[in-house]
Amino acid sequence: MTTATRKRLEVRTAVPSDVRGIQRLIARVYPGMANYSLATLRGQINNFPDGCFVALYDNKVVGYCATMRVSRSMAFSFHDWEEITANGFGTRHSAAGEWLYGYEMAVDPKLRGLRIGQRLYDERKELAEQLDLHGIVIAGRMPGYMRAKRRVDGPADYLDKVVQGRLRDQVISFQLKNQFEPLGVLENYLPEDKQSDGHAAHLVWRNPYVDPDEAPEMRVPRGVESVRLATCQLQARAVADFDEFIRNIEYFVDVAADYRSDFIIFPELFTLPLLSFETKKLSPLEAIDKLTAYTPRLTKELTRMALEYNINIIGGSHPTRADDGDIQNIAYVALRDGSVHTQEKIHPTPNEAFWWNIKGGDSLDVIQTDCGPIGVLICYDSEFPELARRLVDQGARIIFVPFCTDSRLGYMRVRYCAQARAIENQCYVVMSGNVGNLPNVDNMDIQYAQSAILTPCDLPFARDGIAAESTENVETLTMADVNLADLSWARAEGTVRNLRDRRFDLYHIDWDSSPDHAHAPSGGPVPAGGHNAPGGG
Repeated sequence: MTTATRKRLEVRTAVPSDVRGIQRLIARVYPGMANYSLATLRGQINNFPDGCFVALYDNKVVGYCATMRVSRSMAFSFHDWEEITANGFGTRHSAAGEWLYGYEMAVDPKLRGLRIGQRLYDERKELAEQLDLHGIVIAGRMPGYMRAKRRVDGPADYLDKVVQGRLRDQVISFQLKNQFEPLGVLENYLPEDKQSDGHAAHLVWRNPYVDPDEAPEMRVPRGVESVRLATCQLQARAVADFDEFIRNIEYFVDVAADYRSDFIIFPELFTLPLLSFETKKLSPLEAIDKLTAYTPRLTKELTRMALEYNINIIGGSHPTRADDGDIQNIAYVALRDGSVHTQEKIHPTPNEAFWWNIKGGDSLDVIQTDCGPIGVLICYDSEFPELARRLVDQGARIIFVPFCTDSRLGYMRVRYCAQARAIENQCYVVMSGNVGNLPNVDNMDIQYAQSAILTPCDLPFARDGIAAESTENVETLTMADVNLADLSWARAEGTVRNLRDRRFDLYHIDWDSSPDHAHAPSGGPVPAGGHNAPGGG
């Protein structure tokens, strides 16, 4: 009889559910330094899932490394950490890049004797070999530089002396042992790295299985990663009770599921018909409290439908009084795995703020689905470019925009901005609006909508950047198949490459928020190549 115990140490590709463990690891490895936000870590993993690895010891994250694919020109030219990593998110990853670029490595200092760093580097090398990449480029810290600064003639001289064996640096010496060759010094690579005086050693490992003289042929395959999207242009109509409202919603969920849609989206404020059967005129605050009372039943029904019909439901938006008393406009997203997620509207319109006293939310993050990460921007939020960019930096390839507009002018603002978000972020944007009216319900006097599924404007996509659109002001369900693989192609080889071509040497956006969402001034802690030491530190 043979017996086996479970393995205590495991190295595998990282998944979004690892981000809190990774964040805690970074805090242990680099106490006193700014940590990554959860959003940044999600972006690193979502933007190149095959290139991020974690080491688990007794199911605890004790090691992490992040990489991305980049072109030779990007890897070998002068750069700093913030510029090449897109402020830490890894958004400049290119599926056509012929080099692997390592920009994060961290190992729990208490477990360095287990050679976790070596194991993670082996994973990087194996990945480069599997993908037939030319090799790995990193910018390694030089933590011994400040101690030796008076004995050397600058960072380049320090690196030369370490290479010659006249000085020892715990990181660079480890890299040399791992067959990395020095290219030079990247000065001011990360000013926050005080031990290295902000500098980094530019290092390369060359894949022995790829001919360095062979012209690279890193074409992105035009594969198929199909997702079927459905947008419901919903007629505002009076209902007798909550059950009738749910029957109206379930009808469209049923139809979309019959067509095997992966997602269905409903409009902003799609629950306002629940006020149509009130026997007396309600003040705005009374109306909010009435709607809030329906929230548990609403989320329960959305969850039931998502499970029964095997479809992901973006539940428009529902005005809700939060536990702290604030009134917020919230999208409830019910996934077909039974989970429910929320996304607050960040920017209430002047009308919402005046009549409903709605407050803006302070959190904007992707939602992980079985079709990849998605984002939700409620109506007015689509008119703020930095919000969509934050979602796409975290890996979103589809952004859903539930909206409610009363006039064509209002609608066109949302429509033009949604199309712009699709182009500038090279993603899909799905719009869903209300039509008709509810005479006795505030904010539903008249409606104008033409729901649409929008694409970037480039060769693989639909003519005019419109995959499908509804007829104006008619209740209907509109569907289209989109290919997520086309986005990867466009970002790597498209006519324009908006995400990759951003000027991070000139500008970036920092988010101020709660500790879970706090951004380091540099977009992250001391970087790649990075957190390396003998035995994997």
